[in-house]
Amino acid sequence: MALPARSGTIELIDKGSSSDTHPTPLLFVHGGWHGAWCWDEHFLDFFAGAGYRAIALSVRGHGNSPTTKPLSSCSVADYVQDVRSVADGLPTPPVLIGHSVGGFIVQMYLEDRSAPAAVLLASMPSHAARRLGVALRAMRRHPLVALRANTVGSTADLVNTPRLARDHLFSTHTPESVVESCAARLQAESWGAPGLSVRLKPAQITTPLLVLGAENDKLVVNTDVRATACAYRVQAEFFPGGHNMMLEPGWPDVADRIHSWLTSQGI
Repeated sequence: MALPARSGTIELIDKGSSSDTHPTPLLFVHGGWHGAWCWDEHFLDFFAGAGYRAIALSVRGHGNSPTTKPLSSCSVADYVQDVRSVADGLPTPPVLIGHSVGGFIVQMYLEDRSAPAAVLLASMPSHAARRLGVALRAMRRHPLVALRANTVGSTADLVNTPRLARDHLFSTHTPESVVESCAARLQAESWGAPGLSVRLKPAQITTPLLVLGAENDKLVVNTDVRATACAYRVQAEFFPGGHNMMLEPGWPDVADRIHSWLTSQGI
C-alpha cells in the first residue's frame, strides 16, 4: 500500500513511474461514495508494473482530501476542478480513467481540456435523463433506506452495509470479504455528484475514448453504457460482474483490456 501524497489539499496515491514505453501518466478518478483507495486495491499496482506512472486522487471531501465547505454543498463542477488541479501539476497531460460518477467527471473535464485518451468504467451516462434514471434506480431498490438517507440520515446509508453494498455495487458472485471490505470504507456523497442539471455536449469531445460496462451492473445498466458509447461514436464493451469493476474478481480482464487499448493508441 502506497502512502498518500499531496497536491495542495488533494490526496494522491502515486505509484510507478513513466517509462520510455509508456511516458504518459494515468490519472484515476473514483466514483461516488469511494476515494482513491478503490484504485489502490489492484489497478495502481497493475499499471505501475506495466511501466506506467499510475495516480489516483480523492476529490474534495473524500478519502483524505478535506473540503472547505459542507460535502452536501460540493458539486460535480468542484470535483472537475480537483481533477484539473492534479492534471495541471503533472509533467504531461494524463490519460484519464473514471469510474461511475468519476466517469462523468472525466466527461466534463474533456469538454474544455484535451487528453491523450480516456477510459469510462460503468460511467454515469452523458445524457441527463439517463443520469436521473440511475439515481432513481438506486432509490427504488430500497425506498425506506432512501427515505432515511434523504431525511434523518446520510447518503452513506444507501450503501454502507455489506447487504446494500452488494446489492448496488457488486455481483452475487463477489466474495463476501471483498464486499465487506469495501462497505466499511464507503462514505457519504454529495447530492450534487450525479450532476443532474449539467448538460454535456459529447460532440465537442474529440479525445479517443474506451467505454466499458459490467454485464450485471444494477446502477448503470447496459443500455446506459451503450447510450454513452453511442454519444461518442464508439462501441461499448462489457465484462462479467457488477458495478465496481475495479474491485470485482474479474478486474484483471478489465485492466488487461485497458492496457491493450492504451497500447493500441500508442500510449
